[in-house]
Amino acid sequence: MSRAARLLELLQLLRRHRAPITGPALAEELGISIRTLYRDIATLQAQGAHIQGEPGLGYVLRPGFTLPPLMFSADELEALVLGSRWVAVRGDARLGAAAGNAVAKIRAVLPDDLRESVDAATLTVPMFRGEPVAIDASVIREAIRKEQKLLITYRDNDGAHTTRTLWPLLIGFFDKVLVLAAWCELRQDYRAFRVDRILSVEPQDERYPRRRAVLVKEWRARQNLPATARN
Repeated sequence: MSRAARLLELLQLLRRHRAPITGPALAEELGISIRTLYRDIATLQAQGAHIQGEPGLGYVLRPGFTLPPLMFSADELEALVLGSRWVAVRGDARLGAAAGNAVAKIRAVLPDDLRESVDAATLTVPMFRGEPVAIDASVIREAIRKEQKLLITYRDNDGAHTTRTLWPLLIGFFDKVLVLAAWCELRQDYRAFRVDRILSVEPQDERYPRRRAVLVKEWRARQNLPATARN
């Protein structure tokens, strides 16, 4: 491994660890001596990487540090472009536009050869859309981020309409439908709601009383309903 590649790999390792990781542990993962590791850390710090720590205590990369564009390989760029194209087809309008903007920003700072890799991506996504959605799904995504309750009108399998207060947890993207996993106050249980059957959605000022991370963990442990189960 060249020194440049080793420095980039060191940055990647630090990015994967949110808590401080000791020098010996880093050196072992990289297959280098501890003296070489300390020199590499000093080099990265001199180049502007916000690495905090010292021998004996461990090291951590401060959040917000942007890796240089040369970190992207051709395969990584193709993965990013493929993902953005999939989101553009399957996501709501705001999410699709955000995917396109993200790729444009990456493309703008790439050197010429890598920029050509983005333009000539060899992977594509079938241009078909799922069931039409009547509401703005970005409202649901924002409520999930804010851990905020939602008031919805929902149409079940039989066409009956009900009003529900939900604690939205996450949105699953299936072949033809989007499915919202949420705690339903009406049923006092976790339920899956097809987004194309939500007729109206209104965010509430009230946050739900439990942290989303805890609810998602509980939901993952308990889920046993198919995505199209009746609510």
